[in-house]
Amino acid sequence: MRFVPDLCNDHEERKESLSMQNFKITLRVLLGLIYLIFGLNFFFKFLPLPPSEGVAGVFLGAMVQTNYFFPFLKLVEVTVGALLILNFFVPLALVVISPISLNILLFHLFLEPKGIPMGILLVGLNVGLIIFYFSY
Repeated sequence: MRFVPDLCNDHEERKESLSMQNFKITLRVLLGLIYLIFGLNFFFKFLPLPPSEGVAGVFLGAMVQTNYFFPFLKLVEVTVGALLILNFFVPLALVVISPISLNILLFHLFLEPKGIPMGILLVGLNVGLIIFYFSY
């Protein structure tokens, strides 16, 4: 008796795989767009950002006064955002941006609570993509 593969099961597996691929692409492009847009905003000021007050304002003010930290950070964000969107060196980009995502979450968690949703989103996207690219 000859083995005939079940074409329906194969089609379902391909369909599921395709939907997971689309999900992975969506996560990658979304994370890349967030970092690209907010990184470019530092240089071109096209989105108004609310001023930080209290301890958060003092902390950010100290980093701004160094004159190197924010330009370097935003250049890294723009570069990583472009790499994620263009699908180049994605595992490396995720390794580079992971501590930045975590620091954004911790900054909002401890110093400026109104931004916690963005921090959770960034860390969630980052963790999701790390799971997808873990074999690399």
